[in-house]
Amino acid sequence: MAQQHGIIVLIDVDNALQERSLDGNAYWFDNMKFLGSTGVGTGNLATAVPGAYFLDGSQATEQVLNWLPAALGSVPPTVPRNYLAEQARQTDREALAGLAALDPADGAGAGRIQEQVGRRARRSSGIRGLTTGKVLDATGQVAGADAANTYNYPAPVITDITGPAVTEKIMYPAQYGSPDMVYDGWYWAATVDTSRPGIYPYTMHVQLHELVERDDELVWESVDLVCESALKITSDPKRNAFTGAGLGPLPIPAFPPVL
Repeated sequence: MAQQHGIIVLIDVDNALQERSLDGNAYWFDNMKFLGSTGVGTGNLATAVPGAYFLDGSQATEQVLNWLPAALGSVPPTVPRNYLAEQARQTDREALAGLAALDPADGAGAGRIQEQVGRRARRSSGIRGLTTGKVLDATGQVAGADAANTYNYPAPVITDITGPAVTEKIMYPAQYGSPDMVYDGWYWAATVDTSRPGIYPYTMHVQLHELVERDDELVWESVDLVCESALKITSDPKRNAFTGAGLGPLPIPAFPPVL
């Protein structure tokens, strides 16, 4: 089976939307630093891809890359999928309980209840966006009218991968469907030709979503941006991280005799 490389693209969505650029607002991480990846944690990641042969001279399998985007400072995508719905229902229950106990003469109390209900975002006609629902703030609570600057941004969405690494047929990226519940069952992966050493840049196309007000309603509008990374294919053979050698049995430690 091909070895799997995980690449995380962490994006400061708030700054990226303000600047309309991912330059300086995207931070790349992978799990190959021990084999030579450079720029880990910055916007200049070059992912190390080991060579095409094992130490014993046998042909190695192709490399597989998996990209996972995430929003910096937002509610983690690993929370349960019904988290937003449960938070929305909770505010509805609190509002109904407040209405039941409300004195009809208490105008201030009515205002507090409306604040509890929270604001909703919808999908505007003709504009790509997310499904209708309440908006969470940065702490994961339903946002009220005074939370305009603390919205929880949806996770970035990868829409395409292009660049020299693709046109020169070094890697073959595609979007796949799976039982992955974190990213709605969709993720981007690629197989890599490890037989051609060199550094090959590629461009990732990312869609962010910005919360704007249209006709007194909150609407998610899409903003398409790009960021850059690279593959660093080396002629070094794949190694067993435990033994430093190629494929083979792992060493078995000697245990002291049981007395």
